[in-house]
Amino acid sequence: MKKLCFTLIALAVMSFSQAQDITDAMRYSSDQLSGTARYRAMSGAFGALGGDLSAISINPAGSAIFLSSAATVTLSYNNRQNDTRYFNGLTSNENSDVYFDQAGAVLVFNSTNDNNPWKKFVLGVNYSQNNSFDDSYIAQGTSTNSIDQYFLDYANGVPLDLLETMTNESLTDLYLFLGENEGFGAQQAFLGFQGFIINPDSNDPNNTSYSSNLGSGSFDQQHSYIATGLNGKFAINFSSKYKDFLHFGINLNAHFLNYDRATRFVEQNSNSGSETNQIVFSNNLSTTGNGFSLQLGTIANITDNLRLGLTYDTPTWYLIEEQATQRLETFSNEFNDRVIVDPNVVNVYPDYRLKTPGKLTGSLAVLFGSKGLISFDYSYKDFSNTELRPSNDPEFAFQNNLISENLKAASTYKIGGEYRIQNWSLRGGYRFEESPYKNEITLGDLNGYSAGVGYDFGSIKADLSYDQSSRTDNPQLYQVGLINTANIQRDFSSVVLSLSFGI
Repeated sequence: MKKLCFTLIALAVMSFSQAQDITDAMRYSSDQLSGTARYRAMSGAFGALGGDLSAISINPAGSAIFLSSAATVTLSYNNRQNDTRYFNGLTSNENSDVYFDQAGAVLVFNSTNDNNPWKKFVLGVNYSQNNSFDDSYIAQGTSTNSIDQYFLDYANGVPLDLLETMTNESLTDLYLFLGENEGFGAQQAFLGFQGFIINPDSNDPNNTSYSSNLGSGSFDQQHSYIATGLNGKFAINFSSKYKDFLHFGINLNAHFLNYDRATRFVEQNSNSGSETNQIVFSNNLSTTGNGFSLQLGTIANITDNLRLGLTYDTPTWYLIEEQATQRLETFSNEFNDRVIVDPNVVNVYPDYRLKTPGKLTGSLAVLFGSKGLISFDYSYKDFSNTELRPSNDPEFAFQNNLISENLKAASTYKIGGEYRIQNWSLRGGYRFEESPYKNEITLGDLNGYSAGVGYDFGSIKADLSYDQSSRTDNPQLYQVGLINTANIQRDFSSVVLSLSFGI
């Protein structure tokens, strides 16, 4: 009967069964410093400089600065240190990896007609890794809030009839039915009910109110988070130089992302009145997506020693696919009974779209002949313009409202310098990124430093850099119910090697 009665409702909830939220929007809207060793050694302050493959990602007119065709490949070693405080607990995690950070080339076609005001045309291609999602931390401590509230928040309002199996219906069958017809929230209610974390206030099949099987008191909790993946960009670049004054450029960017996350939450209690004393809740999420964006830029030679740059990055439009699995295990000291709710079902959610905010960058560079230079970039990006689509979906409309209420415009400042001694180049830089959150607590400001060295062998150039950055992060364990936050001090460092070749 219930499978027939709720078929019409299913059509309304399928579009937001996963309930993507502000954390997803922020993850895919953010970039990290990445690129060639020279670029990173100067903290990415290249908007008015050009002449570097990664500079194209800041200002597409930068490829018109190249004097001749060239190619660059970059290898990166990254280290991430997370120190996590959660109530009375402190844990540390360290992750490191090696990967190709960048690879690209430019072909320079110089005009052979001295009377032609368009002095050159440049075609470029470049791959860069915009963001690495590789991360892990453990939040461990004692809380007075329990995971039971997570399941209660989803269960209240759900008829008991939906959470009980019918004759010859397995837990897998019911979990799958709820996902296909009632959505993510009903599945969470099902897990809590079948795992004896929550109980209905009455046995009436129409009952929609529930209470916890856990007694109040203290709860020893451990939340582990492990994620892998990246956000990459492949750019096709076109640029040109007009007389000796202006450089124009455009990038056609194809974006791709993959993100895999596994979380495991363990809670134990010996509180009076608790019928359930241990809970192990596991969730796995796999996300893939692709997107498109444009960049328009110009660089002006104001004098022989002064350059100005301006770039506009359009929003990036993503199409994202997600799938997830869940497992719940509970144990009761009173009944000496262990319950495992493992639906063994892969939830494949409807595709959704994400529009990340655009960005405006202004740049200034001062050149001291062949001896060196100083460069400065300022970027403005309004994260409150991030949007989950379709925007007329009730859940997405709710999340978009949270985004506009909680996020803000953030500025990024970068400054870098280079000093040349014959074939050697010495470099350094600093960057500051404002928090995109209005409260500036959920994610703090970022401070980063960098240094590097390069040597010109002639047809080959080798560059080496080191950069370090840090910021604080206060993520919620769950977006619903158990909204405790962990305080994470994140420290990120990398050593980067680039080789550049004349073509």
